[in-house]
Amino acid sequence: MSTPCSHCPLRKHDIFVEMTRDEVRHTEAFKAGELRIAPGTHLLIEGAGSAQLYTALEGMGLRYKSLADGSRQVLNIIFPGDFIGLQAGVIGEMKHSVVATTPMTLCVFDRGDFFGFVKTNPNRGFDISWLAAVEEHFLGEALATVGQRDATERIAWALTKIFQRGRALGLVNDSGAMTFPFRQQDLADLLGLSLVHTNKTLARLRRHNLVRWQDGQLAVPGLQPLAEMAGIELEAPPRRPLI
Repeated sequence: MSTPCSHCPLRKHDIFVEMTRDEVRHTEAFKAGELRIAPGTHLLIEGAGSAQLYTALEGMGLRYKSLADGSRQVLNIIFPGDFIGLQAGVIGEMKHSVVATTPMTLCVFDRGDFFGFVKTNPNRGFDISWLAAVEEHFLGEALATVGQRDATERIAWALTKIFQRGRALGLVNDSGAMTFPFRQQDLADLLGLSLVHTNKTLARLRRHNLVRWQDGQLAVPGLQPLAEMAGIELEAPPRRPLI
């Protein structure tokens, strides 16, 4: 059964901008249904088109780009609330792939209705442009991190951003940990590091009680020191529109 936008569980989180009644109504009219996929399922494939756009309602995944030698570059982690597939909606095909890491529930929107939705709902069109601009900003920050920060700074930067986003989404439990269903190889592929280097750096952060990552759970007891190690200001994630 599809979740009505008026009862979307994500809307209770302060990280999402409040929607007007009309925005909820128009978004619900744009929504075609819901899709549930298992871990390891590819939602979108690099080089292929897609008849749908998606918003992650539950679960987490990865965006990544494949290289000719069989390796990959992870672009970012998909969290609940992320809008997925805009590339295919605008330019006709995906330039990266999207894979589920956990069971995921996705709100589905028909690509053919996209431009009509934006035309008749300019505020929602601006929201989608905002999401694209924030994604561009993140990729620029990630590129600067891979190009200019050492391994410790890279991992500190990534885990600070990840934990802050998880906390804003209510994913951090009472014990101070969040479900983090990824491998060290995923983090290495995100940050341009070898698996060995990633493992050694994480061990060093654990010894300093800055990070605990085991059994699919991530805790960051020292968020401020971790941010300082990354060379960044500890700022709350910006409030974002929800499509």
